[in-house]
Amino acid sequence: APLEPPPQSNTLMGLPIVAIESILSFLSYDETSQLRLVCKRMDLVCQRMLNQGFLKVERYHNLCQKQVKAQLPRRESERRNHSLARHADILAAVETRLSLLNMTFMKYVDSNLCCFIPGKVIDEIYRVLRYVNSTRAPQRAHEVLQELRDISSMAMEYFDEKIVPILKRKMPGSDVSGRLIGTAPVFSEVPGPSAALTTMQLFSKQNPSRQEVTKLQQQVKANGTGLTALKREISELRIKVQEQQKQLQDQDQKLLEQTQIIGEQNARLAELERKLREVMESTVGNSSGSGSNEQSPRKRRKAVESTDCPRKSKRLRNRK
Repeated sequence: APLEPPPQSNTLMGLPIVAIESILSFLSYDETSQLRLVCKRMDLVCQRMLNQGFLKVERYHNLCQKQVKAQLPRRESERRNHSLARHADILAAVETRLSLLNMTFMKYVDSNLCCFIPGKVIDEIYRVLRYVNSTRAPQRAHEVLQELRDISSMAMEYFDEKIVPILKRKMPGSDVSGRLIGTAPVFSEVPGPSAALTTMQLFSKQNPSRQEVTKLQQQVKANGTGLTALKREISELRIKVQEQQKQLQDQDQKLLEQTQIIGEQNARLAELERKLREVMESTVGNSSGSGSNEQSPRKRRKAVESTDCPRKSKRLRNRK
């Protein structure tokens, strides 16, 4: 009699991983996170989808933010009255929330100790981003982000209080799930005792190197976050420097125009002074000429009188 196929081959878990992920993609991330309770294989698939979902929503947010910033004016004073001002405020608040979630969860996700657990947070971030893209006049930021802030804060508080202490005990290398740092999880049947023993021996031999790799990954991630912030500050400083250079160029142009105007006015003043001097000289010359003409008859009279004086004296002598 032919052998019967294993009962698992006719179920959902018997399908290839790509098919399972394609089916789960029609569900929300909240529903995907709840399916982790089905079995170990489903848990691994859901963990992978949740991790990829958080990375996808980060990329989607970056794309939305670039599109909005490209339409905003460069001057910060003009952005407040722009029609996309609320869009920019909402996206900035979502960026802050994503960075907090990244610092809370991704350190342990990169160490393969857990996955991005709160799938409902991913759904809410997608809802906010789609709302911003589809609405021309959105509501205020605190109204749109109220639900996201509440559920993300509760998720981070619960993770820090309840789950992080358990994960810290696993940090030195007691993870026996069969996954290595930097490799994708292997979707196969549960290994037997011999396989588990070899995995334990492998981890016991590689514990120091694994700790070093984990620390290096954490340092690289922290350095990457700091580098991103520095790049953002440098880009903002470059924009400010360009604006200041443009203002300086405008001021230099205005100064050159004013210098030219002052030169023209000086030339006009010099011409006016020259004309005024000519007019003054002509008036002075006319006045001097008229004065000499007035004095000449008087001089003539005195000369005549002087010539007549000897004649009068002679007549007087003759009379005597």
